[in-house]
Amino acid sequence: MPIIRTPDERFENLSDFPYEPHYVEIKGLRVHFIDEGEGDIILCLHGEPTWSYLYRKMIPLLVKAGYRVIAPDFIGFGRSDKYTEQSEYSFGLHYDTIEDFIVSLDFANITLVCQDWGGCIGLTVAAMNTDYFARLVIMNTFLPTGEEKLNKGFLDWKEIVKRTPDLIASRIVQRTTILGKNLPPEEFAAYDAPFPDKRYKAGMQVFPLLVPITPDMQGATEMKEARNRLAKWNKPAIIMFSDSDPVMAGYDSFFRELIPTAKEQPQITIKQASHFLQEDKGEEIAQNIVDFLKRTPLP
Repeated sequence: MPIIRTPDERFENLSDFPYEPHYVEIKGLRVHFIDEGEGDIILCLHGEPTWSYLYRKMIPLLVKAGYRVIAPDFIGFGRSDKYTEQSEYSFGLHYDTIEDFIVSLDFANITLVCQDWGGCIGLTVAAMNTDYFARLVIMNTFLPTGEEKLNKGFLDWKEIVKRTPDLIASRIVQRTTILGKNLPPEEFAAYDAPFPDKRYKAGMQVFPLLVPITPDMQGATEMKEARNRLAKWNKPAIIMFSDSDPVMAGYDSFFRELIPTAKEQPQITIKQASHFLQEDKGEEIAQNIVDFLKRTPLP
């Protein structure tokens, strides 16, 4: 199980990202996370092929509002350790890492903010560990069980991955954001920083292929159970999808119908934003989250 670690110099002087790195070891792997501010915990989980850098526009506003923001990197991403072989990555690896991360750091009353794979993993962890979580903020994600046909946008993306043996993170972000064409070079560099060469990209390459398209794939049973439990969720939840996501379009309705408490919150659509809505409208999303938290104070 060859494990490699992106050299620290790759992360020096990143644009608009002055945050000190923090680390915790989980089952022999070093997990990196951002830990800023004080107060109730907001846990921000990224997706494919991004890392905690994706939340840089949101962190200052959430901290200023009086919250503690925790943003970890999945194994294979950001400053966290990386396996060099795709076969080492699985739904179970990522689920166990996030679950152990929460337990080992003794977090409580968590507000989960999740998007893309951050939702697949994060919502499943939350559904199975409800005592640790107080609220859900769900953005541009899904809970596939292999029982329904996935939308064309995702299936097209999966085919692109299959025929592209060397994905480039910044190009993916560029193509799946409204602002992508206008991102400065230093921000593109930040998305590519975790991946000096192809050896570091196994986790990025395999993530889309781990999405269950049949019920017998790993993660399908777990996400089906998460759906069952979220259908009984009685804590605050808000859904915020963008209006121009080619990959996750339509799944906002699924979550609004699934989670009872989502109906108690405003129906928010983030306009002029694509798949990585944190990049397109991070400040607006952060303000919506602050408003949501103020409407739903902890007991």
